[in-house]
Amino acid sequence: MSDNAKGRSLERYTIDVQQDVLDDLKARLKATRFAPDLDNETEYYGLSTAYIKPLVEYWANGFDWRAVEKELNTFTRHRVELDGTPVHFVREPGKGPRPIGLLLNHGWPWIGNFWNKVIRPLADPASFGGDPADAFDVIVPDLPGFGFSTPVGRGDMNYWKMADIFDTLMTDVLGYDKYGSAGTDYGALVQSQLGHKYADRVIGLHYGQDLFPGIFQNDRYWDITEGNTIPKDASPLLREDLLRFDATLASHVAVHMLDAQTVTHGFNDSPVGMLAWLLQRWKKWSDKNNRDKFDEVFPRDFILTNATIYWVTQSIGSSMRVYKNAVRHPWKPEHDRHPQVEPPAGFSLLLGDTYPPGVRTTEERVAAFENGPSRPWFNPVNVKAHAEGGHFGPWENPDAFVTDIRETFRNLR
Repeated sequence: MSDNAKGRSLERYTIDVQQDVLDDLKARLKATRFAPDLDNETEYYGLSTAYIKPLVEYWANGFDWRAVEKELNTFTRHRVELDGTPVHFVREPGKGPRPIGLLLNHGWPWIGNFWNKVIRPLADPASFGGDPADAFDVIVPDLPGFGFSTPVGRGDMNYWKMADIFDTLMTDVLGYDKYGSAGTDYGALVQSQLGHKYADRVIGLHYGQDLFPGIFQNDRYWDITEGNTIPKDASPLLREDLLRFDATLASHVAVHMLDAQTVTHGFNDSPVGMLAWLLQRWKKWSDKNNRDKFDEVFPRDFILTNATIYWVTQSIGSSMRVYKNAVRHPWKPEHDRHPQVEPPAGFSLLLGDTYPPGVRTTEERVAAFENGPSRPWFNPVNVKAHAEGGHFGPWENPDAFVTDIRETFRNLR
């Protein structure tokens, strides 16, 4: 453990789901009434019954949650209550001469174990062919309202309020004078607020998506296009990308912003309804250039592990509500300095993500960032783009994230 971490002593948290909860889940799965699904072999209308039915049957009859629990508990876990809500996190001490604390922030519909492939390589580089001088104390929380960071104890939870909680976790609870952070998706927003408000103790940031504070605060906050239509002079490739971008994200943002609690009543009662909503996002947001590899990269046990965690913690509704809470409780700047997110920042940008439309090469992806609207918000020191992987970068291309995170922080220690 780093010599700058002098936090409180913490009891270990063990995942141990009550058997009656698992029995109820199995009974609900076995009683599923599958939907008629005519002419949907290509999933033109959405996730198909043909795809989800065998997965549900395996969830009911073959999936071994107790074996999953045993594997999950090989990581050291803790849970503390901070500012009215429990925060569950993995802590993997670094093995090296001077590891620094590194907070890893996930997005939606993720939970902390989407970072599992990178935790140990970042903590113990020498065991994975790296330099022990690059070691981190790795801290991986479930965002408040997600997974085992439940039940959330306050109704206003959003990304900038999570940042306050995580700064308390890293400084007051774990005792770091300074720390780094890496984040993707909604977690990128959390750490942007960390870098905005707590720049004096955040030594560096690393991003999977270039998201900055204040998002979702325009007049059409529910509309991923912000009311823009496809330009009439768009090239065929740009038109294709824009249509894919809309088809991938429009329903997600609109439903979470306008009707999250309405659909929560169904998702919290039906594990198959919940699974369908989660699975459609995992499928559509994965590497758009390698969709035929989805079942290989996201094996069914991994999918069902995450779905089971959402189910047993009843966190689907509280995880979705953080979107609308970014509107109801809007972000306000803490200062007027520029860039607004001051710490040195690295980026791992993957071509298989749907954003930004019109990009086909790694060089174009870097240029899109350097010339794009997010660039003025940050202090970039290490911008890389990679051909492999989609929206779930630390899971889909963990080697890129491990390498890039090490490079970002190497000169910041």
